[in-house]
Amino acid sequence: MDRKEQSFEMARRLKKLRTSKELSHAKLSAELLRIYDIKISRASLMNYEIDDEHRRLFQMLNEAIQLADESADVTPVANNLIANLKDYAATHFAHEETYMESISDPELPLQRKEHAAFTKKINTFVPDTSSADAARESLQTLLNYLAHWLFNHILSSDIMIGKLPSKTEKASDPFAFTDAFKTGIQSVDDQHQRLFDIIRETNDLIHEELLHDKYDEIMRLLTQLREYTEFHFHDEEALMERIHYPELEAQKRAHTAFVERLVEIDLSDLDNMDDNQQDYLINLVDFLLSWLSNHILGSDMKIGEYMKKNNLAK
Repeated sequence: MDRKEQSFEMARRLKKLRTSKELSHAKLSAELLRIYDIKISRASLMNYEIDDEHRRLFQMLNEAIQLADESADVTPVANNLIANLKDYAATHFAHEETYMESISDPELPLQRKEHAAFTKKINTFVPDTSSADAARESLQTLLNYLAHWLFNHILSSDIMIGKLPSKTEKASDPFAFTDAFKTGIQSVDDQHQRLFDIIRETNDLIHEELLHDKYDEIMRLLTQLREYTEFHFHDEEALMERIHYPELEAQKRAHTAFVERLVEIDLSDLDNMDDNQQDYLINLVDFLLSWLSNHILGSDMKIGEYMKKNNLAK
């Protein structure tokens, strides 16, 4: 059993212990420390369970794909998958949102919006059982949606849970590209600086009360952000290929998920938000800035460290 599998197994055992004893996460944390002298925080316990629930969703998708390949009639496969997904949406999203609320995670409003969209999709999805071919095509539509959700939501949004600074922890100028974000690779740092600048411009525009056609200008800047982000990621990935960086594939997955998130931004939804338009835009900028900041500090800094360790020219 590798280290990751050991972590999932520990999560399952701790959850089983907590539920069998009817303990809260905080109570289990205290009992582990008191009885076994094992220090695991309440937040860590919740995080373990959330990660294990994500793993279960991947398993659901893989099992459904395998069963669909092996079955002549996929209707039972589709019905079983939908039932499992409804249970997943009802329980996992509640766990995730409770945890995010407890740590004052600034991405909670966006998470709730995405969770609601997923729940609506699953609750309203009706398999077409008019024929065997129609049932198979219907199931494939659901599997495609689920795969897209896994890629875009979990690898782009959920991976950020607990890593974004809470609203009380933000710096006096969160849009400043400081030395803390410098990888030591000039081309990468210059491009990161430009991304920070575009997000700052977008934030300034959101708070501009007198500007006419503000939302058109915001959309223009978001398009510019997406295009420059794609350029930057392509450049950065080319660098990682040249130096044979061992975490290239993980970086590519994170990059693709983030670009997909940018592509999906649609400000036409604002017309239906009434008084929540400004909050939505502010939360969107919070997500963009926090994702970029965390990605640089958690991933891109390692590129500079790798190059320095291996005496590679920057």
